[in-house]
Amino acid sequence: MGLRVERLFTGLVLFGVSVAMMLSAGLGVASWDVLHQGVARSTGVPFGWVVNAMGVLVLLAWIPLRVRPGVGTVANVLVVGVVADGALALLPEPDALSVRVPLLLGGIVLNAVATGLYVGAGLGPGPRDGLMTGLAARGVSLRVARTGIEVAALAGGWLLGGTVGVGTVLFAGAIGPLTQLFLRRLAVPS
Repeated sequence: MGLRVERLFTGLVLFGVSVAMMLSAGLGVASWDVLHQGVARSTGVPFGWVVNAMGVLVLLAWIPLRVRPGVGTVANVLVVGVVADGALALLPEPDALSVRVPLLLGGIVLNAVATGLYVGAGLGPGPRDGLMTGLAARGVSLRVARTGIEVAALAGGWLLGGTVGVGTVLFAGAIGPLTQLFLRRLAVPS
């Protein structure tokens, strides 16, 4: 159990750092982070607080789906946004593309490593993943549920002023294969 908790929290911290890296690169972020960024920009609420608040709102959507959160779910809501804000305060906002591109690419790879760690710990899905699996358990195709959720988050975030760019496309194309690769290597055996 100690290894699971260690991997969970390491993964969540690295996840927050990866989000901050992609934001600092300014070349586009994952669909949910487009939404978080859009809400933060339109309300003036710090990005990390928005991440955590959106996590709570998504957890409320679990109630009618009868999905139960795990300790990892709750930790996700508490840790990722706080770490993202802390990392954003430390990271520069570079102008040079020669710095922004590696920052983006490093953020995408680190995000996959982080996901492999926290999901591989087996202590509960993140709020957004639980929403997807909850809808699937109620008869919605997993593909339709995931795509619908991601497209809605992306569209809403874009309308609110979130950054959509090449990083958004790179993340969407790379995160699945990279996460699969790292999850195989980092999951705690049952």
